[in-house]
Amino acid sequence: MKITLSAIKADIGGVGGHTRPSNALLKRVEEFVMAEKGKLLIDCYVGFIGDDIHILMSHTHGVGNARVHQLAWDAFIEGTKVAKAQGLYGAGQDLLKDSFSGNVKGMGPGVAEMEFEERANEALVVFAADKTEPGAFNLPFYKMFVDSLSNTGIIINPDLAEGVVFNVMDVLTGEVAELRLWEDKPELEAALMYPARYVVESIYSKKGEPIVSASTDRLHNIAGTYVGKDDPIAIVRTQRAFPATEEACSAFSNPHFVAGNTRGSHHLPLMPVRLNTAASLNYSIPIVSAAVFSMHDGVLTEPFDGFGTPDWDYIRSIAVERALAMRAQGFIHPATLVPEELEYNKGYEARMKKLRERFKAKAAREEEKEQVARTNPDH
Repeated sequence: MKITLSAIKADIGGVGGHTRPSNALLKRVEEFVMAEKGKLLIDCYVGFIGDDIHILMSHTHGVGNARVHQLAWDAFIEGTKVAKAQGLYGAGQDLLKDSFSGNVKGMGPGVAEMEFEERANEALVVFAADKTEPGAFNLPFYKMFVDSLSNTGIIINPDLAEGVVFNVMDVLTGEVAELRLWEDKPELEAALMYPARYVVESIYSKKGEPIVSASTDRLHNIAGTYVGKDDPIAIVRTQRAFPATEEACSAFSNPHFVAGNTRGSHHLPLMPVRLNTAASLNYSIPIVSAAVFSMHDGVLTEPFDGFGTPDWDYIRSIAVERALAMRAQGFIHPATLVPEELEYNKGYEARMKKLRERFKAKAAREEEKEQVARTNPDH
């Protein structure tokens, strides 16, 4: 049976800042989507990470279906009404267009979708992140499918050993490159060096089976100004010919540095957190959750919390320690991003404009002194 999974995610309001959606907001979105369960949708799940709500929908209508996308868009619109009524911060901030145009891609929400022939024991993980950017998943995906030091399954699983196909997007141009393992490994690594520009969009088996789909939209590119970080979401199919579920989740067990944090302008480690965790008010460390599902005939089980067991508490402590060390460096790079990646770039440019004026003023004074010296050699 061919099933489509659509995971759509947006920030439409947070309690007292960029913290978490209110219970009333969550309830309204969930009620709106659940009304289509057994109709347009086979099944669905609504959760949150930080101040972002994500909707996971199973159906048979294919990728990019207008009615499914319309449902998610309308659910976010309904939630935004609640957010505005409650005075939540950033109400509707990720809804960057005035009206729905057939597909939510390019309208603000993050989208990860895939269509596939359902296996007898279909297992999958939905990774959702907050306070970071789509490229935050580049390194974990590399660990899952390329790095045998991180994933022994690449050696002992015959299907993974054959290699996979990475589709990598240049988020500045929208172009996508198909990179095949193992022949294109150096080119893949060259792209993944710079996650602010080159982002893994999807991963397929050599047989053409979809394994990974991830959101790639950058809100700054859509809105033309800062409206929040891009907060990615990804669907990863696991087990059998694909990475084991523990191999996929353990790719996040050594918190790596990503762009994000408060004002979206710093580097901090990506901390694995429990399902439905609010954003931290300790400088908003970037966070990621793992909702693990089994599925049969498109019907989802309740999610298992992939990062909820006690061992992940130790991983979280590592992330906090690294975050505090980086924050101790204050505003000095590499704690902060390079100028072109600063989300509050206009504020930085205003400071730099004044600084350039000071450079010019000093240069003019020096030129004036030299001119006086030339006209009055005795002085």
